[in-house]
Formats: sequence, structure tokens, C-alpha cells
Amino acid sequence: MRHPPLSTTLPSNRFGRGPGRLVVFQGMQFENRPLSGLPLRYLRGLYRSLEPGCTIDVVTRRKGMPEGYSLREMSNDYAAMIREEIDGPVDLIGLSTGGLIAQHFAAEHPELVRRLVLHSSAYSLSDEAKRLHVRVGDLVRERRWRAAYAELFAFMTARGGAIGLEARVAGWLASPFGGLLIGKPADPSDLLVTYEASNRHDFKDRLGEISASTLVAGGDRDAF
Repeated sequence: MRHPPLSTTLPSNRFGRGPGRLVVFQGMQFENRPLSGLPLRYLRGLYRSLEPGCTIDVVTRRKGMPEGYSLREMSNDYAAMIREEIDGPVDLIGLSTGGLIAQHFAAEHPELVRRLVLHSSAYSLSDEAKRLHVRVGDLVRERRWRAAYAELFAFMTARGGAIGLEARVAGWLASPFGGLLIGKPADPSDLLVTYEASNRHDFKDRLGEISASTLVAGGDRDAF
């Protein structure tokens, strides 16, 4: 069964042609656009085993979000898209930042969620992650891309958020590939809006509002 493509309301990539409907709320991106190249091949590999039974739409946030835009407002954008373009509830995977947004989505739009997976996500970011967003955001504003990538890769390499010399070196060695893997947006405002909204996220007291059957998958040493 082939479903009609989603509109360009929200940037998306589609895999598979199966009858099931799976929507993935994508994680943090430096630019809100459909994936291509190596990031697309990596992402498709994550979900390849589901393609025979599902049509999979990997969706990110809209472009041109205003300053102060919240994760709740982003979740409402997803809800509008799913109501208009997909008939009935969907299985939903919220990946990293997408998982933060998926919490709002599942709590406030339960009729649109059949089953939920929160992958590498949490009800709040760690203090270390919030400080990272501030550091990387400052570097991005100054268009210091290699330094921004080095901070990000060092944090991802570190154990428990403690960035030692080994992680710093790994970050700087990986940073030349940042432009290829992450990109250098001409306008980084959507990234900065998402960083700030993620830092404000604290859903602990609302978790009980999520009624969908939910799988939470995360790593013990996920510093975010």
C-alpha cells in the first residue's frame, strides 16, 4: 500500500511502503530540512528492518520558528500535520530532542498516538547538556563552526558529561567532518530556538498524562 507523500509543511524523509504508519520526530539538527547524504543513509539504516511493514515518515521542525517558540508549540505543528495528512493514529518514535517534543504530543494529542517510543530522551536535560547548548549556541552565533562541532563531539564522546582531555582531542579530530555530517546553515536561528526550548523542558510532573503504551530506550551513560 503506497501512501501519498506528506506536504512540505514540515521537512521530512520517507522510507518503506508498508500499511503501518510510523512517524519519527527527528532529533536535533543544525538546520530544519530533509536529510541527505551520509546522515540520511545512517538514519535509514536505523529503521530498515521496519520498512517491509511500514511507511515511515521522519519529520523535523518547521523552518523559521520565532524566538521563544516552545517544544509544546512544535508538538502542535506535528499534530496539525498528522491530522491533515495521515488518516488515524500513528506509531510514534521520538528521537532525542524529538522525544522531548513527543512527550507534549502524546499528553495533549492522545488520539493521534497508537504506540510511543522515547529513544535517547528524558523528561529533562542534564545540567551539563544545558550548559553545552549555551556554549555551542554562542559559537554558532559567531559562525565558529569547527569550535561548535568540537564542543558537541567532545560531549558525545565523554563519559557521563565529564569532558576530559581524551574527549577534547576526539572532538577536535572529528570536528572537520562536522560540516559534512551536520551542515553549516546560513541562518542558525532555528537551531538556537530549539536549544533554548530544550533547556526549558521539564516534563516530570506531567509524565502521568501520557496514556499511550510507551517504550523508553536509553543508555546509562547518555550525558544528555
